[in-house]
Amino acid sequence: MNPTTLRRIAFCNGVLVDFTTMTGKEALIDIIRERSFQYTSEPSFKLSSGGVSRFYFNMKKTTQSPDGMYLVGKLVFEKIKELGLTPAALGGLTMGADPIAYAVAMHSYYQKEPIQAFVIRKEPKGHGLKLPLEGNVKAGDHVVIIDDVVTTGGSTIKAINVAKEYGLIIDAVIVLVDRCEQNGRQNIEALGYPVYDILTVSDFGEAKA
Repeated sequence: MNPTTLRRIAFCNGVLVDFTTMTGKEALIDIIRERSFQYTSEPSFKLSSGGVSRFYFNMKKTTQSPDGMYLVGKLVFEKIKELGLTPAALGGLTMGADPIAYAVAMHSYYQKEPIQAFVIRKEPKGHGLKLPLEGNVKAGDHVVIIDDVVTTGGSTIKAINVAKEYGLIIDAVIVLVDRCEQNGRQNIEALGYPVYDILTVSDFGEAKA
């Protein structure tokens, strides 16, 4: 079997389904559609930004599942290699970025090109060292900031600001799904960082209508 393809057998609506051999990206789209994507003909999903949309992604149901985590780790790692990046670590704002960082770190270890994972807290700890960031990283390290979904870019920008204050050097931003709404990508790029996606809303046909 080609290393970029896999055969996925899973329960769908209570029935064991043998999905045909597909690329990792196609398999991830299939999992997201099954577990993490909702769509309505009229705007009905309230977003954290305060806006309302016809579609909604709850990516944690994908990124915290065994098959979803495998695919996410593989695809994000391959994107990093495709871009020619050599970060010491990757991470983003908890909780959306956390399982992505862990998945990539694990996959990178198996590829013998380890990348550390780190977590950025929404608020610094109120005790101990009061760190805003947890992980095996230090000032001067080159990193990639990650997020599961981008809409306005707010959570990603918060992660960028914390990482900069910590002394990390940000090489790029990678998002799992770009919703292509509310200028999220543009808002991040305005800070001077390139933004790359694994998937966009265009990969989910209903949302394009």
